Amino acid sequence: MARDIFTDDHRAFREIVREFIARELTPNLPKWEEAGVVDRDVWLAAGRQGLLAPEIDIEYGGGGVRDYRYHVVRGEEMARAGTLSPAFNLHCEIVGGYLDGLGTPEQKRRWLPGFCSGELIATIAITEPDTGSDIAAITTTAHREGDGHYRLRGRKAFVTHGLLAGLVLVVALDPAAGPRSASLLVLEPPLPGLTVGKPLSKIGLHSLDTVEMTFDDVLVPRANLLGEAGAGFRYLMRNLPRERLSVAVTSLALAEQVLAETMRYCGMRSAFGRPIGQFQHNRFQLAEMATAVQVARVFTDRCVVEHDRGELTSEQAAMAKWWNTDLCADVVNRCLQLHGGYGYSADSLVGRAYVQARVQSIYGGTTEIMKEIIGQSLPL
Repeated sequence: MARDIFTDDHRAFREIVREFIARELTPNLPKWEEAGVVDRDVWLAAGRQGLLAPEIDIEYGGGGVRDYRYHVVRGEEMARAGTLSPAFNLHCEIVGGYLDGLGTPEQKRRWLPGFCSGELIATIAITEPDTGSDIAAITTTAHREGDGHYRLRGRKAFVTHGLLAGLVLVVALDPAAGPRSASLLVLEPPLPGLTVGKPLSKIGLHSLDTVEMTFDDVLVPRANLLGEAGAGFRYLMRNLPRERLSVAVTSLALAEQVLAETMRYCGMRSAFGRPIGQFQHNRFQLAEMATAVQVARVFTDRCVVEHDRGELTSEQAAMAKWWNTDLCADVVNRCLQLHGGYGYSADSLVGRAYVQARVQSIYGGTTEIMKEIIGQSLPL
């Protein structure tokens, strides 16, 4: 079924992204996976190519095109290449959305040029060691001082690209703004009192350095308050659907790529005198997956269009993330089985995808949280 949400400009951008991935990412990924971190140079290369900020205004170094589909193209192509590293989607779509949507003109002049060029790598710190998915239970605090600063105390967990980040968007309770009110503060590491922990040893995505951050009386200028004081939770609720759609997009693209590779393999690999794709059981497996992926594609593309119109709801984004991440995990698992022993190789696309697919139902809001959001929206 043909997709009709992209224009010639998007298709041209897709070719640019593919060439960039082939030139800058694919050859270097094994080295980065072993090192546990990507090279900063790849961020600068992405900035020069115009991949990091298609929606940011031209005056700050961005593309000046308010069109989420460019992010979709970049995310799809990275997923299809078998890599989610570097976390361009986190930098561009998620943190970029906050900086661009909430930043003052002065803040944009300070941060966005480096953000667009790749000199400033941006990340977000929401989750805490003892709270997990319960965002409202965070304990990190930002106390207002009389000298024009916030005093930040607490810890954040699972901070992606924490070793490289030059901008860290921190969600912290702001007692002066009211009970259980949170504010968004932008930190510019390194800072006195900010400790970046040793990268977490993960079962996959090794080049996405993931760290814990500790804030021990870190002084943050009030000029680094993003948006209104005390409005942090409201901003999160407004922006989380975009993050969840981003995960849904990459999950589906990964499932599509793994399925396409598996169909090719099933047509080439022979057993008992014929290609394994000719066995009825295997054909039925492939037919089921092809149908599920196609149905998900139609819904996901609709969500992308709704998002660009400003009409995507939290429930729709939750549906897309839950469905696509579960679908991706199922497709990858079944495709690995069809590959047999070769699928278990860490060098194979399906083998790498097996590990990548598992985390997608966790970050950006777990499957259980997605179902709760959907359930609360029902007329029960």
